[in-house]
Amino acid sequence: FYRMVAADLSDINAVSEPIIGRFRTAPSSKRDVRFAWSGDTAGQGWGIDETGMKTYSTIAKHTPDFFLHSGDTIYADGALKDEVDLPGGGKWKNVVMLDGKRKVAETLDEYRDQWKYNMMDKHVLALSAICPTFYQWDDHEVLNNWSDSKDLSKDDRYKEKSIHVLAARAARAFHEMTTIRYEPSEPGRVYRKISHGPLLDVFFLDMRSYRGPNGANLDETLTPKSRMIGEEQSKWLKRELANSKATWKVIAADMPLSLVVWDYAAKKAGFEAVSNNDNGKPKGRELEFADVLRFIKTAGITNTVWLTADVHYTAAHYYNPDKAQFQDFNPFWEFVSGPIHAGTFGPNDLDMTFGPELKFIKAPTAEQGQNLPPSAGLQFFGLVDISGATEQLTVRLMDRDDNELYKVTLDPVRSA
Repeated sequence: FYRMVAADLSDINAVSEPIIGRFRTAPSSKRDVRFAWSGDTAGQGWGIDETGMKTYSTIAKHTPDFFLHSGDTIYADGALKDEVDLPGGGKWKNVVMLDGKRKVAETLDEYRDQWKYNMMDKHVLALSAICPTFYQWDDHEVLNNWSDSKDLSKDDRYKEKSIHVLAARAARAFHEMTTIRYEPSEPGRVYRKISHGPLLDVFFLDMRSYRGPNGANLDETLTPKSRMIGEEQSKWLKRELANSKATWKVIAADMPLSLVVWDYAAKKAGFEAVSNNDNGKPKGRELEFADVLRFIKTAGITNTVWLTADVHYTAAHYYNPDKAQFQDFNPFWEFVSGPIHAGTFGPNDLDMTFGPELKFIKAPTAEQGQNLPPSAGLQFFGLVDISGATEQLTVRLMDRDDNELYKVTLDPVRSA
């Protein structure tokens, strides 16, 4: 454990009450490992109400070695109101508020306020006090569905119209508020590998910073325009996967591989994620991930598991080459979880290019509608346990009331 006090630089005798926390260092030998993941914090107008961001405390009860935040760590484009009318009557009251949360973030201080706001929640503090959080980012750290080509000329919420200026300010706030190692060769880089003992390596992707423009996503050849993670990150991922000696290689993706995510949902136009809803051979961004999946197979890399969030519901997908249009890969699992504290949406359609089989899903019904508040209970996280004795990996999909919704145990493929 650790104990920390804050001191007043102008009066050395003035110190705060001690803050006590704990953490567990990465193992040097094979022991049990537990971690949790989720995404999507304080989105769609649902801020800190009287209950607060309860799912964080639910995760803390499981005392994970670490928490993996899969992106949308803040909602810089999600202005909050003091009250929101609830479906069926009643009001949601955001009882905690900052001025910087009353409008979309544009200045550096406003981006910083997004992070400060989340840290004012007692449940966020409770989880932070018992384990580290490893962050990746997606779009809402800057603004919805952002890429280099984002056009804000007709968005009256923004006085600053340059996506590059906004992204730079957002990135500075992100790195000020998260514990990501500085990379001298590329300051501000988000993608990285974290080793957690002999049983686990986690590969954090950045599917936002290097992407081409959102669009039809039907390019027949792989070009910078059709890429999502970029050539250098793709080379890095292949190299690090090939060099990994860990039993399990967890690929933390801030967007799902095969769920259809529209750029303009109301019009069902353009594509935000990897898939293009074509259900055919790989095209567009799918080409980049087909290349990665093929490499994993040909290089003899085993025991890969993909974890993601983004779509605001929870699901388990088994990727089966026998069901796929592109078949040059080994079977693997992808698990989706979230939101941790935001509106609940879904379900999304599955694109069959990579042959995903839907093994489990929990999402709003047609009768419930979309953008359900956290108080509706459909807030989700995932737990991963790796046994030090058997090296088996168990995934549990959970809700904010700590109900186990789905469980599967995976046996490791042993090296010859």
